Amino acid sequence: MRQGLVHIYSGDGHGKSPAALGKAVMTAALGKSVVIIQFLKGKGLADTEFLCRLEPEIKIFRFEKSDMNFFELSEEKKMEEIINIRNGINFAKKVLATGECDLLILDEILGLIDNDIITVDDLKNVLGARDEETDVILTGITLNDEICMLADEVSRIETIKYEQ
Repeated sequence: MRQGLVHIYSGDGHGKSPAALGKAVMTAALGKSVVIIQFLKGKGLADTEFLCRLEPEIKIFRFEKSDMNFFELSEEKKMEEIINIRNGINFAKKVLATGECDLLILDEILGLIDNDIITVDDLKNVLGARDEETDVILTGITLNDEICMLADEVSRIETIKYEQ
């Protein structure tokens, strides 16, 4: 039996979510199933017609109801969205506990920690529900040592501009 891995794509550069999506396509091409749960993305990719055509191999979920960026919402709307986000976290835990997919991508979950919506312990709790064979990819900008310890592999994506 193969042991599933936890990967983190982090850093201030652009390309973390596209890298995770690339891994999703590669996994689906092998005949495996992928679940992507997006957080803090506004409308995100869930309504994109192209990505809907990738179902049933790749399923994309977004629990936030507003199409606006989370940080542009009123405090009242943010509190409503936090409830929706927590529903997404619970869904991720269920997906992992049931072994529903071969790869689970939690897109921008590290941003939930950065913004005190969930804690590192909440993330540990989600990962603790994992079926042993399921791979998980976590994305987000900020990374700390405690989160790094949860991963088998960490990729840092940085933006570098060279002056000529």
